[in-house]
Amino acid sequence: MHSFKELSAIFTRDFNTSHFPKEPQSLYRANDYFLGLGGKRIRPVMCLMGNELFDEIHADAWQVATAIELFHNFTLIHDDIMDDAALRRGLETVHHKYGSNTALLAGDVMLVVAYEYLNKISSSYLKHIIAIFSKAAKEVCEGQQMDMDFEKMEDVSLNDYLKMIELKTSVLLAASLHMGAIIGGAGEGNCNHLYAFGKNLGIAFQVQDDYLDAFGDPEKVGKIIGGDIKQNKKTFLLIHALETANDAQKKELKALLHENNEDKVQRVLQIFRDCNADDWAKELKQQYYNKALYHLDEIAVLSARKQPLIEIADFLIQRDY
Repeated sequence: MHSFKELSAIFTRDFNTSHFPKEPQSLYRANDYFLGLGGKRIRPVMCLMGNELFDEIHADAWQVATAIELFHNFTLIHDDIMDDAALRRGLETVHHKYGSNTALLAGDVMLVVAYEYLNKISSSYLKHIIAIFSKAAKEVCEGQQMDMDFEKMEDVSLNDYLKMIELKTSVLLAASLHMGAIIGGAGEGNCNHLYAFGKNLGIAFQVQDDYLDAFGDPEKVGKIIGGDIKQNKKTFLLIHALETANDAQKKELKALLHENNEDKVQRVLQIFRDCNADDWAKELKQQYYNKALYHLDEIAVLSARKQPLIEIADFLIQRDY
């Protein structure tokens, strides 16, 4: 069995080669630049870990893992355009560096190449893997649209936000584990529990992401703190604050959503603190983490084989970047 760190190192070493032709350079240099920014490689390594939970890692798992990472980076390039984000991982975003038109094409071609990697795997489960991958890809797009829709809405319920996070963030993590498990020969019951593990872990991961965007250390997070607040994004923190604030706090908070003053972020953060949204987010994260561990515990393999997944789950909800 490998740890997440070990598999991440191996995957990163193999992934850090060009996946694109040399020409036209004006397009593919943008792809190489963005992939060169690095990343946690969580989703592709989860695919490998899903495989190894049941059997030795098959060569096909590496192809699927590469496809997953390319797809994830495709979504990030497009997300940055939609958010007009200036920084990604502490460096200039693709659309700021190369222009929005090139960034759109760079993302598009990255998605195409992802499917080219999928088509290299064994025909015995190719159709099943592509179906899971495509379903997750479609759901990620649905979640992104919901996220943008929420920006225009005055009120968003916690349940609606949870559904959006499930689609935008959780399903790809869950599908990565699921596809790895299929390659590892897992049965349907085990696959379902592993998918549920990934889905709940993904929600806990997003709660932590929302928390770090508001309360994280900008040097560790690698981006400007309060980006979600500036864009009036509905997050776990904002939804909870609006639900628990007194009349004066709620009035001020709603007014701030329509402003763009220099002190907007700090004023919103103060209301979050006054409403104990920071502590509440930590408790919510723990709830979903516990759900994830329940489903992992239900998987019918030796406990020792689950340990690497427990370790990465611990890291994801305790990370500070």
